[in-house]
Amino acid sequence: MTHLRTMMIEELVRRNYSAGTRRSYIREVEEFAQYFNRPPDKLGLEHIRAFQAHLFTDRKMTPNSVYQYLAALRFFFVKTLHRPWNTLETPYPKRVMRLPQVLSQDEVALLIDSAMCPFHRVVLMTLYATGARRTELAHLRVDDIDSKRMLIRIRWGKGLKDREVMLSVVLLDALREHWRRYKPKEWLFPGGRWHNSKHPITTNAVYNACQYAAKRAGLKKKLYPHILRHAFATHLLDAGTDLRTIQLLLGHSDLRQTARYLHISTRHLSTTVSPLDTLNLSGKPIVPEPPART
Repeated sequence: MTHLRTMMIEELVRRNYSAGTRRSYIREVEEFAQYFNRPPDKLGLEHIRAFQAHLFTDRKMTPNSVYQYLAALRFFFVKTLHRPWNTLETPYPKRVMRLPQVLSQDEVALLIDSAMCPFHRVVLMTLYATGARRTELAHLRVDDIDSKRMLIRIRWGKGLKDREVMLSVVLLDALREHWRRYKPKEWLFPGGRWHNSKHPITTNAVYNACQYAAKRAGLKKKLYPHILRHAFATHLLDAGTDLRTIQLLLGHSDLRQTARYLHISTRHLSTTVSPLDTLNLSGKPIVPEPPART
């Protein structure tokens, strides 16, 4: 491990960045250095601008992906090397806010019922019942399940914040059966082939559980674990749950992140009256008279 890499990791740890963010930031700075075949501390703003153009033109990256690379480079130069960063010379691309894809409740049920094995089934049920991110689910511990209060504690979420979500009665029954089958001691979802490892499952294992079930279900939509988080939020909104509660359950720091689900909630869209419906129309189009002949 190089001295620069060690410095950056130490700075990321000191500032409480999540493990996933640390990995992506390190990888993106390494790609930057490899592109110019020089140590990153020997590069400057002109190289950052050239690399940004390369990401757009050669690698065909989206503005959101390029934004992530610039965030990593800014952290490296400002926080690790303590160099100035001029946003006028290296502007961030405008991020594209896309509406998330959402499954219907019938599609979620089909996905869960199509799980490849009981372990995958309870993983998918937990994703949907809690709205957890796959990293959060992978690091759930047995003692995070509070059956007396009917809550699940999600630790070290995005921004390193803990939160609590409701514990579904149906999920509790499934988790009890899961415990009787695998006898997990520390991690709720142990890794390893027989799920008896001292380490939790990987995020790739969570992803694969979703992919295998989607293939078995014959669902044509592009599916990944975060889709179940979107479904959790949207179905709660459809059922009448207020945005503030959903924000707390998802662990969003900004209500604007949660408000985007208003755009895909069938209840909110179907009950919104179009302004055309409020017009007092005669029912017949007005046909203009032909011009008089002279």
